[in-house]
Amino acid sequence: MIITVTLNPAIDKSLSVPSLRIGRRHRTVERRSLAGGKGVNVARLLRTLDVPVIATGFAGGPTGTQIVEQLTREHVVNDFVRIREESRTNTAVLDPTTGEETEINEQGPAVDEEELALFREKLLYLARGAAIVVIAGSLPRGVEPDFYALLVRELRKRGAMVVVDTEGDALRQAVRAEPDLVTPNLHEAEELIGQEFADDDERAEGLREIVRLGAREALMTSPDGCWAQILVDGAPQCFRATIERREPVAKVGSGDAFLAGYLAARYNGSPAADCLRFAVACGAESTERLGAGLLDPRAAERLRPEVDLVALPLPASVG
Repeated sequence: MIITVTLNPAIDKSLSVPSLRIGRRHRTVERRSLAGGKGVNVARLLRTLDVPVIATGFAGGPTGTQIVEQLTREHVVNDFVRIREESRTNTAVLDPTTGEETEINEQGPAVDEEELALFREKLLYLARGAAIVVIAGSLPRGVEPDFYALLVRELRKRGAMVVVDTEGDALRQAVRAEPDLVTPNLHEAEELIGQEFADDDERAEGLREIVRLGAREALMTSPDGCWAQILVDGAPQCFRATIERREPVAKVGSGDAFLAGYLAARYNGSPAADCLRFAVACGAESTERLGAGLLDPRAAERLRPEVDLVALPLPASVG
């Protein structure tokens, strides 16, 4: 079983608005509303890929109730801690005439120490039956940036594989806690390392630096695929996986689909190369639809052979 943690979930509204211009009145041509947040998206996608999953985190107010009820209708098993303040609503606006997307994310609720303690107790209870725990997304207000690092250490003591997908100081501290896998995008990786990557050599070196900082494995996503340093039969190996870029319907949530595809393949015991190919295929397929956390598994399977996977050399100091 896989557990996904979303401490700052949301109702994600996706709107398609042609020829969007600030200050003008517009009408949508398509609208979708989904329970969201990174971990929630990953849970929905894992359920779509027939992997057993439980979604947990915080849910507050009528919006929190809507999140829980929608996941239940979608047959995503969930067990959220109820909090006093209202869960957030996020809005993504796509202009289909230009392909540009604008995201407006609310700050979200504050969480107090009692609510944090209740969540920690629940997570450690759920983790007793979990092979993998995915900690994803932003932290709510009132939660210290080292909270994910604390969870990483406690979960690893209990034998779970711990995956972290976040950014900023929360990611920086979580990496030092030695999670099994981190999955930043290029911008998040640059922020973590403290420099921009000028070319592919620097991107590959940045990936290796993330592992040197503490993560056992790292996947760094890009618009055309990913860089990966993973363990194969216990030994580190680096890869570059790419797929021909296509005109997306919407890009929001493609990283969540990438991660879900990778974890689904890994959970089912696929070889490392197949896990990476399926991850990139899922990320690419998810851009064909409006709304994060949506995927056609059969279409993703058809894309898998289109993913090009190249092994990259490891520095002599790695291994």
